[in-house]
Amino acid sequence: MAADSEPESEVFEITDFTTASEWERFISKIEEVLNDWKLIGISSGKPLEKGVYTTGTWEEKSDEISFADFKFSITHHYLVQEPGDKDGKEELAEDALPLSMQDLLCMNNDFPPRAHCLVRWYGLREFVVIAPAANNDAVLSESKCNLLLSSISIALGNTGCQVPLFVQIHHKWRRMYVGECQGPGVRTDFEMVHLRKVPTQYTHLSGLLDIFKSKIGCPLTPLPPVSMAIRLTYVLQDWQQYFWPQQPPDIDALVGGEVGGLEFGKLPFGACEDPISELHLATTWPHLSEGIIVDNDVYSDLDPIQAPQWSVRVRKADNPQCLLGDFLTEFFKLCRRKESTDEILGRSAFEEEGKEVADITHALSKLTEPAPVPIHKLSVTNMVHSAKKKIRKHRGVDESPLNNEVLNTILLFLFPDAFDKLADGSESRTNTSAGNNPPPEHEDYNLFSQFKSAPSDSLTYKLALCLCMINFYHGGVKGVAHLWQEFVLEMRYRWENNYLIPGLANGPPDLRCCLLHQKLQMLNCCIERKKARDEGKRGSVSDRSPGDTGKGGEHCGENPDKEKEVGKSWESWSDSEEEFFECLSDTEDLKGNGQENGKKGGAKEGNKEPVNLKPEGRLHPHGKLMLLHPGEPLYIPITQEPAPMTEDLLEEQSEVLAKLGTSAEGAHLRARMQSACLLSDMESFKAANPGCCLEDFVRWYSPRDYIEEEVVDEKGNVVIKGELSARMKIPSNMWVEAWETAKPVPARRQKRLFDDTREAEKVLHYLAVQKPADLARHLLPCIIHAAVLKKQ
Repeated sequence: MAADSEPESEVFEITDFTTASEWERFISKIEEVLNDWKLIGISSGKPLEKGVYTTGTWEEKSDEISFADFKFSITHHYLVQEPGDKDGKEELAEDALPLSMQDLLCMNNDFPPRAHCLVRWYGLREFVVIAPAANNDAVLSESKCNLLLSSISIALGNTGCQVPLFVQIHHKWRRMYVGECQGPGVRTDFEMVHLRKVPTQYTHLSGLLDIFKSKIGCPLTPLPPVSMAIRLTYVLQDWQQYFWPQQPPDIDALVGGEVGGLEFGKLPFGACEDPISELHLATTWPHLSEGIIVDNDVYSDLDPIQAPQWSVRVRKADNPQCLLGDFLTEFFKLCRRKESTDEILGRSAFEEEGKEVADITHALSKLTEPAPVPIHKLSVTNMVHSAKKKIRKHRGVDESPLNNEVLNTILLFLFPDAFDKLADGSESRTNTSAGNNPPPEHEDYNLFSQFKSAPSDSLTYKLALCLCMINFYHGGVKGVAHLWQEFVLEMRYRWENNYLIPGLANGPPDLRCCLLHQKLQMLNCCIERKKARDEGKRGSVSDRSPGDTGKGGEHCGENPDKEKEVGKSWESWSDSEEEFFECLSDTEDLKGNGQENGKKGGAKEGNKEPVNLKPEGRLHPHGKLMLLHPGEPLYIPITQEPAPMTEDLLEEQSEVLAKLGTSAEGAHLRARMQSACLLSDMESFKAANPGCCLEDFVRWYSPRDYIEEEVVDEKGNVVIKGELSARMKIPSNMWVEAWETAKPVPARRQKRLFDDTREAEKVLHYLAVQKPADLARHLLPCIIHAAVLKKQ
């Protein structure tokens, strides 16, 4: 009874009709986008000039909106106009026709050759398109189409936008649009119909005029004459099969043999199939009146031969096979490979024969059992010399990816000096290394610096083209690995036999080029130094002469910035015990005397060197300059060349110097690392000028740090007195410390600033460990560079 006495709970439900529906949110998003793009209000602009749709710039901007979970893309297409075109907005009457309707009536830009299809059909300079965001989505049902049309109609009315708004319906490939444009008291509907078969009455001008007049519904009688523009388009397919009244031109003769080509050193160009699928001939009558032309199902005045305008359009085939594109694509795929050269070609060329029988059970015993060291096998030279023999042993001749004929052709192309039969082969190779470079100011030649590739006449550039050809036609990645292995062996052979590498510019590595090209230039520098050393020459190849740019006393004014060259070489300073000396005579006594006498002289005579040493390493006198204290002529010494560096070595040096920190000890160590070249020059100067002092060295090395002024002595004579600059007098100056440390040692007895043996072995090791993918990434800029030159 208690339960029955309780009042029944009532359900109270409120329906909030103020909540926006999905349709209202969709309309609101359209209005928001139109407002963000500033398309609301009256549109303004002046009549367009003739042909501006073709010569002008079209741009577009897009956004994404959604109706529930269905996403649409909304895109604004517009012709870029001058800023002054939109200044007259206040002068427009409120009831003026919208700009888009004026464009519909304008006949200056009918049939633009390149434009959006709506521009070609309606002649609009600006419009907005709403289409499904995904390519496979489509608005197919009539109800959805009407819903979208209602949405854009409400959005246009709410915002006052006078830009036409279109909705793409059905599948995108059909290019079917419906839209609307609203103005003050006027509205234009854009409708479209696709017919499977065109009715007969619409195949001529008179039938089209009838339907046009019926759609307009003009109440005027009689109707004013209709102005029109006519274009008839003739499409020719399979055009090669037709009989030509006039023989077509020979394309191969016109391009000068540039199409095709399977020659090493050149990228091929041209299509393997006809890239043209259709030829379109359009005959146009731009301005006609209704009564001038007769065109019906019986008779037509529209003779194409008499048309005032002809235009031809070529429709290209979809993705035709083109040689240049295929070559670049396949070479780019090579960059993604993971295999090493050994994995591709089988066993390593540098494996020892005893490794086949290695037993894993004896692995731990190797830690305790002594094993003799095969000294002869530690020689890199012996290993490399036997490389080809081991390659042939582990891989038969028939299994080689490249046959001998192709390989010899490539090697002859890369190394034209290799087959010289001249008596002095080494001299011939030296001459060919310079190459016949085009003038540096040539625009195409300097293009390599923009791509960071290599000059178009260089060995690196030729190697890239050969590898691209091999990758496509001669064995793919296996052929690339085979040629690269032969290339590395050739580099080793040239290093050991002092043969310069052809196709490389003289001098240090060019940092504008790719890293592989820099490595080859570094190897060439090593060969030059080794060759000069082996031949006993001490010329411009292995020695440098700072300040030797002028004659006589002119030198002081010509070399004010010599100190800027200090600290160029990171590899030149090392605490390693492995020092390299080119000793032509016993230097131990000289070094000992130099150290002892240097200390005594520094304490007694202000850092002067003893004069009882025999001068060595002199190049020539420095004009009329004399040493300050002994009064003898000042000689320019023979000094060492600074070490050339590639970009990876420079980066490594920067990282090491940065890790030293900012402490006083780190700064001192950093300065010591960077002063190896300065120390070498000081030692050479001391050896060439016994009894010299730091002031003498500064007068030659950095003249602006020695300040001279005229003073009057006790006798009243004007004399010139000089002293070091303020920065040279700073306590703990690196120049002073280096001068006190330096010994009188000529350049030929010093430790080499540039250890060509070590650097060459590092370069050769770097080349040997490169995978085909690494090689392709190094040479890809060269291939792109070659493709650009080919298209030019």
